[in-house]
Amino acid sequence: MTSGAITTGERRSRAPEWDALFIGGHWVSRAGSPALEVVSPHDSRPVGRAPMATADDVDLAVESARTAFDRGPWPRLEPGERVAALRRFADLYEARQEEMAQLITSESGSPITFSRLGQAWAPWSLLDTTLGLASIIDWDEDRQGAFGITTVRREPVGVVAAIAPWNVPQMTIISKLAPALVAGCTVVVKPSPETPLDGLLMAEWIDEADLPEGVVSVLPAAREVGEHLVSHAGVDRVAFTGSTAAGRRIGAICGEQIKRVGLELGGKSAAIILEDADLAETIAGLRFASFMNSGQACAAQTRVLVPRRRHDEIAEALGEMARGLVMGDPFDDATEIGPMVSRRHQDRVAGYIDLGIDEGARVVTGGPGVPDGLSAGCYIRPTVFASVDNSMRVAREEIFGPVVVVIPYDGDEDAVRIANESEYGLAGSVWTGDRTRGLEVARRIRTGTIGINKYAPDLSSPFGGYKSSGIGREYGREGLEEYFELKSIAT
Repeated sequence: MTSGAITTGERRSRAPEWDALFIGGHWVSRAGSPALEVVSPHDSRPVGRAPMATADDVDLAVESARTAFDRGPWPRLEPGERVAALRRFADLYEARQEEMAQLITSESGSPITFSRLGQAWAPWSLLDTTLGLASIIDWDEDRQGAFGITTVRREPVGVVAAIAPWNVPQMTIISKLAPALVAGCTVVVKPSPETPLDGLLMAEWIDEADLPEGVVSVLPAAREVGEHLVSHAGVDRVAFTGSTAAGRRIGAICGEQIKRVGLELGGKSAAIILEDADLAETIAGLRFASFMNSGQACAAQTRVLVPRRRHDEIAEALGEMARGLVMGDPFDDATEIGPMVSRRHQDRVAGYIDLGIDEGARVVTGGPGVPDGLSAGCYIRPTVFASVDNSMRVAREEIFGPVVVVIPYDGDEDAVRIANESEYGLAGSVWTGDRTRGLEVARRIRTGTIGINKYAPDLSSPFGGYKSSGIGREYGREGLEEYFELKSIAT
């Protein structure tokens, strides 16, 4: 566990260190073993230290989870009893949101205002919402059939491997952990190696909540160890958020083993601006929808589709907005664009900016080069490309940074065609002065979530994607249902 309790005020000046992994409800020392030294993507100063799990640690965690599921009390408790135990965890989470926000800003560079909302409050709110669902689920449902009464019983799926990315680490962990635990599953969580610290802080709160032995393990680990977890014979279901390429690999493993799997993958979401949209209100809305978390968000609206006759006007307005985005120290409340999570990711995003120029897109603002005064960090200039064709790679591939492309269209039919002409289908938005017209367009877009004059997924409604954006849904009742097996008992 940590070397000592760390207050919010100390978070930036004192690097938290863990020398143990949380395996089956116990802190197992890994002092002296290889560890990950986490550095700030803002200025490369040390942020913290975490042990990295090995395949042997995965075996221990899965064995503990398997024993707890097969012979322990957790799956056999009444749903209300599990909720009561998890409420202790939720109360700890609620009380310490600021500590979580500060830590995630330290390790990932997420702007502190976004961390408070999306990295701390939203995970707690999702946890709280999920606990409330237990009382509305029909755990045993009687149905009258042709040959008598059948009881449809919802039972936990088993041992769950929950694998999270680095961009919104707690949100993606809680979206798996909360419904799995409410359903009665046991869980092995694998945080990303880029952001291992928040997972271990969460493990401290789980430890304080005193859940039964074996119910939760938290193992920061490299990707090859994650594959060992995915393929482990003791795991019944894999829940993964990350890149589409990694999702294909995980899906292949699970398919071969006939293992349940949920995949929340990439996006290249379209914001469709209709002719009658109020430009000022639309640009204000896209300030968050397109550049949330410095553009490191799977649901970011990175393709902006505009009427051809308004193309230059809207592109310039987007460029003016992007030029006004405040970049810099992610702990400054005024900051809107922080660093990319790592130097490697910074180079990747910069490569796409070069590619857009090579493809013939016009730079409205931003472009190549490091922002002035920020060369010590992993920063990228917020970039808006205009005159983009949907066939360009910058319009088709997920960049995962503060890069937006403006694509002209001719009429609503063409806008719908372009929006749907993507391998992805995660999110989207329609901007218009006519809500009825907006709903008509939104219904025709093949995407899992979409907003009218905004983009903000609701935590009580299903979140997930069509096509290469994934399989299954998270959040809400539908997210909880993913962790059940259905048994029909004829009487």
